[in-house]
Amino acid sequence: MIALRPRSTAAEGLLRLMAFLFLACLLPASFALHERSSSASSSACRLESLPRTILWAWERPEDLRFLPAGRVGVSFLAATVTLSADTVMVRPRRNDLHVAAGTPLVACVRIEIDRQRPPVLSPELATAASAVVAGSATLTGISAIQVDFDATVSERAFYAGLLRDLRRQLPSGMPLSITALASWCMDDPWIAGLPVDEAVPMLFRMGPDTADVRVMLAQGRDFGLPVCRESIGISTDEKLADLPAGRRRYVFNPEGWSPAAVQALIAEEKP
Repeated sequence: MIALRPRSTAAEGLLRLMAFLFLACLLPASFALHERSSSASSSACRLESLPRTILWAWERPEDLRFLPAGRVGVSFLAATVTLSADTVMVRPRRNDLHVAAGTPLVACVRIEIDRQRPPVLSPELATAASAVVAGSATLTGISAIQVDFDATVSERAFYAGLLRDLRRQLPSGMPLSITALASWCMDDPWIAGLPVDEAVPMLFRMGPDTADVRVMLAQGRDFGLPVCRESIGISTDEKLADLPAGRRRYVFNPEGWSPAAVQALIAEEKP
């Protein structure tokens, strides 16, 4: 059993690395025919370590030792990073998370902006923030890293630089995932070309994008960017019809997870 408990400082929150890596994913990219196919195949290879259903475990105590072995993963809030002036402030997870040994784990780091003391979005700040995120890869049993940042237009260049720095710091076989506003995968595809293995379209709490996404799904259309076609982000309290099949599902439950809720989710799985 793995128990991830809150720590009083960021340094104490970094545990030893136990990453699940597949040997096939460590083949050098030079074996690919060209740069684009190399990148795509590397991403696909890295993502093979992740199950098709992953629960989001946000900032609440969770005991998920009942999950079926190897079938369901957990993306948990590992830390919240706040960018303030020229400082990177880190708040580690505050609540316990219990999972059975062998449960695939994704360390999710939330990035926020201090609107009272707006940050200077410099390359140096991006490097400092990426180092904090990369540190979460040393938590026990981590299979992947996920970044959750609702970057505004003026913050995009900074975020892109942060992700490039982060990719260089992570082990070559470790998947890098980001959450994405639905619009980023549709009519505002600025994330194209970022060094990430998947961008998870967030299909709940969408606000102005809700109507467009519902129409797109009803018409059988898909997201334009390949990086947005690996997975979807959904919530148990916002049912959407016509969801594309064959996608990895990251699922949020505002009520917390129970055996019954997980069994219902598994019953809904599409091939």
